[in-house]
Amino acid sequence: MNWGKGIILGMALFILFILGMCVHMFRMSADEYDHHYYEKGLNFDQDYNKEKQVVTDQARPQIRIDGDSVRIVFRKAAKGNVRFIRPSSEALDKVFSLNTAEGKTAAFAVAALVKGRWRLVLEWNSGQKDYLYEQEVDLR
Repeated sequence: MNWGKGIILGMALFILFILGMCVHMFRMSADEYDHHYYEKGLNFDQDYNKEKQVVTDQARPQIRIDGDSVRIVFRKAAKGNVRFIRPSSEALDKVFSLNTAEGKTAAFAVAALVKGRWRLVLEWNSGQKDYLYEQEVDLR
């Protein structure tokens, strides 16, 4: 083989590599960015105050994963919602209503959720105060 054929072969392989990478990039899902970025930016101060209230009142809930259920224990009765957010796919996100009434414990069946890493976002009202707490959990 002479130099000319080697250079042409090298260039052809490089072009095939670039084309393969382009095809791969276009087939990937578009969930790599946050679609609600600007709306979240406008509400940042409200969310920050709710997160700060959790620390001020020492109202951090205890989260326990027991097989196919997630138990959340609050310091006081709570009412709000719980969002299970899947980082890899927005389509798998799930929202549950939260109301502990007189008790302090809420339980959610998560057998239908995909196993793996989830971000748990708790937003609740307790004693005339609003709270926001986030934690990553692994469902197995």
